[in-house]
Amino acid sequence: MPSQSHPPLTRRMFLLSSGTAVSVLALPKIMLGAAPVKPAVVALAFDGDAVLAAGSDLIRSDDGGSSWTALPIPAAVLALATHREQRGRILASLASGGIALSEDGGRTWEGRSRGLAAGKIDAVALAAGRPDMAYAAVRGDGLWKSEDAGQSWSLAMDRPWLNDAERDLLALVSVDLATGMGGIWIYAGTPVGLIRVPDCFCRWQDVQPGNAMDALVSGDAPPSQAPLPGGEPIHALASAPSAPETVYAALPSGVWTSRDGGVVWSQLADRFASAVAVHPANADHIVAALDGGLMQSHNGGATWSALAAI
Repeated sequence: MPSQSHPPLTRRMFLLSSGTAVSVLALPKIMLGAAPVKPAVVALAFDGDAVLAAGSDLIRSDDGGSSWTALPIPAAVLALATHREQRGRILASLASGGIALSEDGGRTWEGRSRGLAAGKIDAVALAAGRPDMAYAAVRGDGLWKSEDAGQSWSLAMDRPWLNDAERDLLALVSVDLATGMGGIWIYAGTPVGLIRVPDCFCRWQDVQPGNAMDALVSGDAPPSQAPLPGGEPIHALASAPSAPETVYAALPSGVWTSRDGGVVWSQLADRFASAVAVHPANADHIVAALDGGLMQSHNGGATWSALAAI
């Protein structure tokens, strides 16, 4: 990819409440019969069996979506990340700026933005196999990483150069594939398509067959026979921890899946998708925000059912 020079980055510290945890004694239940105004869902995640949904509020269901609990997040959420090996840990980027971390399933929070660049954080992820390794996509800046669960941050990569322009990262997911450097890739959704980088942060690459070293040596490879639709923004990405080759993507054209690490894609739902998440122990159990409603599938998207209204 062509290289691009950048002006020096501005560094600014974000701290939420000076790092003080926000606590509550009891969490209100959202009454299903009250017909509340339905917010747009911008992020979904699984915390173990529990489902998290973020929009103007962050809510949690521990009963498969039959009822929901509002969580006391300090501000509206833009993105979420959880980890199979660290149940209760939730990383959230906030519309007000910065990142918050919960270690108890969302009941208390503290700021985790020290050293992170100024700007909206459009996506966050926790590394496959390394729950203390976090990634954040800063709008207008690039990909940042933390090796201590957000206690400190450093720049990992500039934004990718795609279609004659630098592109922001709208979605992030860490994928544990044998083809990556050390087995790990960071996949990113952009306004114009899918990109990825091995965790050596060597170079942004198109998703293609073969391993990371082959791609670095050969440069551009022939395009996939069945890629994601070109030119569409990718709103969300999810990798199945129990089957890392299975990846899901949420696009304006719907929910898509790949069973080979993102080389060949097929469409599962053809309605506007703003978010998608996959169960940590079941690669076929997914939830998605479709046309503003929450849907789930237990068979990899072959059939869908509606979750209770939120």
